[in-house]
Order: sequence, then structure tokens, then C-alpha cells
Amino acid sequence: MHNKISDLLASQKFFFKEGKTKEVALRIEKLKLLRSVIEEHETEICDALFQDFKKPKFESVLSETAFIISELDHVIKNLKSWSKPKKVSSSLINFPSSDYIYSEPYGACLIIAPWNYPFQLAISPIMGAVAAGNTVVLKPSELALNTSQILADILEIVFPKEMLAVVQGGVPVSEALLEEKWDYVFFTGSVPVGKIVAKAIAPHLTPSTLELGGKNPCIIHKSAKVQLAAKRIVWGKFLNGGQTCIAPDYILVDSSIKKEFIDAIQKEIVAAYGANPKDSPDYARIINEKNFYRLAAMLEGEKCPIGGELDKEQLYIAPTLIDEPALTSKVMEDEIFGPILPVLSFSSEENMANIIDNYSKPLALYVFSEDKSFSEKILKSYSFGGGAINDVVIQVVNKNLPFGGVGSSGNGAYHGKHSFDTFSHKKSITKRGTWLDVPLRYAPYGDKVSLIGKIMKKF
Repeated sequence: MHNKISDLLASQKFFFKEGKTKEVALRIEKLKLLRSVIEEHETEICDALFQDFKKPKFESVLSETAFIISELDHVIKNLKSWSKPKKVSSSLINFPSSDYIYSEPYGACLIIAPWNYPFQLAISPIMGAVAAGNTVVLKPSELALNTSQILADILEIVFPKEMLAVVQGGVPVSEALLEEKWDYVFFTGSVPVGKIVAKAIAPHLTPSTLELGGKNPCIIHKSAKVQLAAKRIVWGKFLNGGQTCIAPDYILVDSSIKKEFIDAIQKEIVAAYGANPKDSPDYARIINEKNFYRLAAMLEGEKCPIGGELDKEQLYIAPTLIDEPALTSKVMEDEIFGPILPVLSFSSEENMANIIDNYSKPLALYVFSEDKSFSEKILKSYSFGGGAINDVVIQVVNKNLPFGGVGSSGNGAYHGKHSFDTFSHKKSITKRGTWLDVPLRYAPYGDKVSLIGKIMKKF
């Protein structure tokens, strides 16, 4: 395995050195072909996602295939412009000169994709890496076997292996890949695995993007439109069976409207999935037994006013609310990553802050409030990757917004032009004129010191 990976990486580095990926026309050609092949195989992609964890076709189109096609269109349309050197203001001290920022590819990139959105979260960073002119080795998740295979099939149609290759397998394969010296590494996954990746690439000082997660708070202010908030939260939390890194991880609701909120959540769950969500064609399953048991353990000894039903054979966990769990409980230790929603009440902003401050910087934060000053205060008071006011999850849709974490929830960002920038080194270039050469900087310095000080401070 190690020899095969080393040979593959060597072939990609040779291909990159030949300069072919630096041709913007080739990048656009490949991205257009990728778009076409995805459209041709959309049904098979959705079938694979259903086989992996019964993902509804609507959600597969919304969050995987159509999501990617839309972003591809945006990248293809703008790539020529993004790739051109950008002229910036020059410094008078360098007169005569003109200054530019060149975007150049890093080289051979490793992308390690997760299982929860196995198609979108593989193709989206690939899109950025290819658009910027890099070669790519993709390691898709072994937990979503069917999607992993169709990714390999599609990408093999579009790219030669020396430009982009898929390497499938489990943890030993990931470990072997991380032993190599890459020019850039892009990882999406959990915080614990993110730490392993960061440690593995540290000896090579490899630049990276780590898209991780965290406990995302969702605050319900007493001024919120409770029923609408419940409707939007039910959609965003239980989308993809709750297996979404930016889903609300726990609710902080003003104690004066807590009962109204829980009643509203119950009503919206029934409206979305029926009285028995297990029979709904619109509700996904847990990815595997390991995650099923991990989530089931969170329910032990907890009060569940809604849900709590389990079916190991179907890997089914009902949409579930846990009422006032202790901060030391299993469900409040780490990111839940499943269809379980703890509800905690607060009676003051200080009380609310004490709960939020108990955790590291999250990937997302949400506020439901009709009080604009309260919402703005929350946005300014806490550090988090991104979020929304009066909705959840939707911030990821806008290609103009960077998507990424902060602190332990990740570093770096992507989507749209941000993906191109993530996979591009920004090279600073000054082009100096030769028709004039001001002698000020040259020795002997004599009494020039006061003059150079004034010029530098001014310009």
C-alpha cells in the first residue's frame, strides 16, 4: 500500500511539474466535464446515498448533487477572472513600480472526505483544488461505501490518475496517506481525528484546512416567533438524520417560553415526519452500528419528552428531545452528530453565557429573536465559525460566504471563490521600472537617516 501511494504521489508531482494544471483552459474543461458527468449520474448518486443511510432523494438533490452543480457553475463562470494577477496599489518608496498578487497552485493535494455528506464534501474541495491548478488524491469515507464507489467511478471518467485519483480504504489507508509529504491537506471530520491529521502533517509543515465541528448553540429569545423557530429547527436539526456538522447541537431557550417551544417542536416533527417517523420516507438513518450505539448511550437515564425510540436493526433513532440534561451528561460532553436535541432553559443572559462558555468555539451559532439588539449582542459576544439569525444551516448555501471553523472547530474556509483562494498560494510581485533609480536607499548613508525616517513613516 505504501509503495502504491508513493508511486501515485510521484506521478502527480511529475504531472504538476510539467505545468499542465496551470493551464486555466484545462481546468475549466475538466470542471465542465465533471458537471456533465454528475448530471448524467445523478440518479445513481442518489441511489448510493440511499443505500448508505437511507438518505431521502430530496435531501440528496438539495444538499449533495444540486448543491455541487450550482457551485460548479459559479466556479466555471468566474475562474478566468479569479486566475488573473490582481494589481494592487504600489508603494511610493519603490517608485517607479507596479505591484501584483499572483494566485499559484500549491501542487499535490490530499483531500480526506467524511461520511455524513459523502458526495458534497468530497467534490466541493476537489472543485477548489482543481480550479486553482492542483493535483488531487481523494480519500473518501469507508463508512459510505456505495457513495465512495460512485465517486471513484465518476472521477475516473473525468480525470487521469496523474491529475486526480481516488484511494479507498479504512484507517490504515488514511495513515499511509498521511505519512507522505503533501503540498496541501484538506480534511473534513471530527475534532479528535482532526488532531491526528494535524499531528501527522506537522513534521512537514504542510499547510492545511481542517473542517471540524463542535457543540453548536441555538438560542431562543423570548421575543422569537416560536412556531416558526420550531419549524426551521426541526428541518435543520433532523436533516440527514441529524448528521450535519452545522446543525444545532443544543437549544438554549428562555425559561418563560420553554413549554411553548417544546410543544411547537412536537407539532413540527409530526408535520414533517408523521406520528411515527420510522415510517417516513423523508427521514434518514444512522450511518452504522458504532454511531447508533454511541448515540443510544446518550439517551440512558435522560428525560425525553419527545422521541427516544430506537431500532438497531434499522439503525433508527427517532427525532428526540432531551429535557434539561446536566452539562456533565454524555449528551453534553461532545458534538452529538445525530437526531438528539438537548433543551436547556435560561433565566438571564449571564445564565445563558455560563452554558455557552462551558464549550470550545463552535462551528455554528444560531439566534431566534425579533429583538435586533439582542441578536447583534450575541453575534459580537461569541466567536464561532458562522451562523444565522432566525434560521439554521442556511448560511452554507451562499457561495459568497466563507465556510469554516475557528479554534477547535477548524481552520481555513472554502466555497465559491474562497475555495479557489484556499487552494492557491498568493504570490506577491513588485515589477520595478528601470528608467529612474532614486539613490536614497544606497550607501553611503551620510545624513539621509532623518529623510528616510520621514518618508517611511508617511508612505
